[in-house]
Amino acid sequence: METVISCFRKRPDAVARLICFPWAGGGSIHYARWGNVFRSSFEVFAVRLPGRESRSREPFFQNMQQIVDEVVSVLLPLLQEKPFALFGHSFGAFTSFAVADALKKVHNVEPVHMFVSGASAPYSETRMKSPKRGDLSDEDFLSWLTSIGGTPPELLANPEVLRLFLPALKADLHVVENYRCNKPDRPVLSCPVTCFDGKDDVPHDLHAWRDVTSGDFTIRMFDGAHFYLKDSGNEKIILDYITKHLETSEMDYL
Repeated sequence: METVISCFRKRPDAVARLICFPWAGGGSIHYARWGNVFRSSFEVFAVRLPGRESRSREPFFQNMQQIVDEVVSVLLPLLQEKPFALFGHSFGAFTSFAVADALKKVHNVEPVHMFVSGASAPYSETRMKSPKRGDLSDEDFLSWLTSIGGTPPELLANPEVLRLFLPALKADLHVVENYRCNKPDRPVLSCPVTCFDGKDDVPHDLHAWRDVTSGDFTIRMFDGAHFYLKDSGNEKIILDYITKHLETSEMDYL
């Protein structure tokens, strides 16, 4: 499991787990450190995909089904033993939903809460019409990357670092841009779903996420652009919000 999951603070007695999925090109460390912040009754698992960090020598996944198969096979026994929630930003919002969809349809297991961030619902018209960034030349791709913020300028100015970073980012964009998902005829999930987003990001069809659940649905907007969640103030609000709702789910589960 340690290959696929990064967990900075192992808590075998935790009453609930938060499973976090990286943004495109991202690793596991940003979310894994959340495990040092949450109270001791929660354990944080950060998904680590091939082609980065300790898996840098592994080939990138080519499609969403590969991600789903690996994450589900590794986590299923653990997800059946205690309550869990899912969190994903941007590319991670799509991978977290694809995993939740498979868990429910194939194994009849679902999270107690889904937190999705910075992304339109996968079947929304807004998402289907969005331009494919993975097909851009490196020059145009870097211009777009600069425009959405969140990537340190010194990284973008360092050719050697870019040589290592861009392949992972483009590989993830290839996966998500070729991911197709039909609007559900009826809600797949029954748990609450919360959408987070930056007020200055490109518009996302957040309301379309309402169709994935029969449970409560909430939208929370934050100051900032696409990587609004990297702001320490916004991050604190998000973590407090997740804590509050995991505590509520914990009581409901009991």
